[in-house]
Amino acid sequence: MAAFTRHGYDGVGVRDIARGAGVTAMLINRYFGSKEQLFAEAVDVAFAPRTVITGTGAELAGRTARTLVARTAPEAEELGPFLLMLRSAASPRAAEIMREAITRHAGRHLNEELSGAGAGMRAELMLGVQAGVWLMRRVLGTTALVEAPPEDLARCVTALFQVLDTPAADAAPHA
Repeated sequence: MAAFTRHGYDGVGVRDIARGAGVTAMLINRYFGSKEQLFAEAVDVAFAPRTVITGTGAELAGRTARTLVARTAPEAEELGPFLLMLRSAASPRAAEIMREAITRHAGRHLNEELSGAGAGMRAELMLGVQAGVWLMRRVLGTTALVEAPPEDLARCVTALFQVLDTPAADAAPHA
């Protein structure tokens, strides 16, 4: 996974991956079949754990927001799955593999917690907020998000997640 995370799907070949792992390209192809299948396995392993979506039930919004703020702090360790996604998204096939893994893992975690109208849409919006905070705060280092007191940022993100935790019909403004 490290090679894909550093260079993206299109930026690394099987020989490079094999060299980094201290094996031959033939061995990688024997066990995984192709670079695409190796990437799919790496993505599946990277996206399976609950790294940011940590809360359940009534704690979903708050715990997930606090975890996101902690994991995107300038001094926090890198979030490999986000780097992998960012650096590989330009490849149509890699994007397809990642979409499937997001649905299978992060989307499933959220769909288990969210219910009611528009649950799938709301789950993907929560993932979009997470990706956006990570990109703006960690990758681009925008001033407002980097300098925000963590408790203030977590409070704002919690409010966003709480709106998304509410079924779409209930959250719609009434005239």
